[in-house]
Amino acid sequence: MEETQGTFSIKYWAEDDQPREKLMLKGKAALSDAELIAILIGSGSRNESAVQLSKRILSSVDNNLNALGKQSLQQLMTFKGIGEAKAISIAAAMELGRRRREEDVVDLKKITSSRAVFEIMQPIIGELPHEEFWILYLNNSNKVIYKSQLSKGGITGTVVDVRIVFKMALEHNAVGIILCHNHPSGVLQASEPDKQITRELKAAGRTLSINVLDHVIVTENGYLSFVDTGIF
Repeated sequence: MEETQGTFSIKYWAEDDQPREKLMLKGKAALSDAELIAILIGSGSRNESAVQLSKRILSSVDNNLNALGKQSLQQLMTFKGIGEAKAISIAAAMELGRRRREEDVVDLKKITSSRAVFEIMQPIIGELPHEEFWILYLNNSNKVIYKSQLSKGGITGTVVDVRIVFKMALEHNAVGIILCHNHPSGVLQASEPDKQITRELKAAGRTLSINVLDHVIVTENGYLSFVDTGIF
């Protein structure tokens, strides 16, 4: 790792304290978040090592990697020592982490609880700044056979087309569906429109023998199940 020579240059540290060397000697789990980010950005500035710069960036988001992942390139570039290339490296790494979390739930296909729905959908919609409405399509073993984004809206809501919901269900031979949408505000409370669209979908499903099993509202850190809370 090459840095501008000076008191803060990582290359003058003990080998065990140099992030790249530490990773090779001790494994990736031995590194702190700041050290991992320091490897991504490669160098700091004349007066600040890459690790110190990384710590400062993390401190600005209360050491929360989810919050760091939401930072725009412009926000990252406000830090001295972070240019466009380094900002892109950080953003790309954060997006890979998000996609990995999404892939980690691929094996979690059988829905046994509302928590299982949250674990599937949180990596997809839990951190979005706008609302999205998704449908999970299930077979008779309560296994997810397909999931689909039905609509994408602004901050205040989305539009749901009942016909499309059940057209997709019939195409995939689903016997049950679970409704999911996110609340960017973080408020876990069902609105009247949330309840109304649920009633409409349940009524339509009954005529086709396709059960609406639950409606789960997802936020970054939690969820609300219509079934668990007795809204159904």
